[in-house]
Amino acid sequence: MAPAEMSELKKQLEELLSKGFIRPSTSPWGAPVLFVKKKDGSFRLCIDYRGLNRVTVKNNYPLPRIDELLDQLRGATWFSKIDLASGYHQIPIDEGDIR
Repeated sequence: MAPAEMSELKKQLEELLSKGFIRPSTSPWGAPVLFVKKKDGSFRLCIDYRGLNRVTVKNNYPLPRIDELLDQLRGATWFSKIDLASGYHQIPIDEGDIR
């Protein structure tokens, strides 16, 4: 990784750590990090999880289709919503699964 990219990586990781989106890990698993240049010239941090995905045990059930879920809401009176502005950074991980 070029020195400029390493500096940007450190900056972005420090920001994610300070926001509590990531934490230090001692897991034996990892994934390579790369940057994609955005239209405005800044860099988007990307992680290549393909290797990790190859060894991950898959769920035995498919995710429900959105149209089927919406059909189930017919006649409902109360609804809740989820704010996905921060995407997966909002999904808590069970403490027992963290190394």
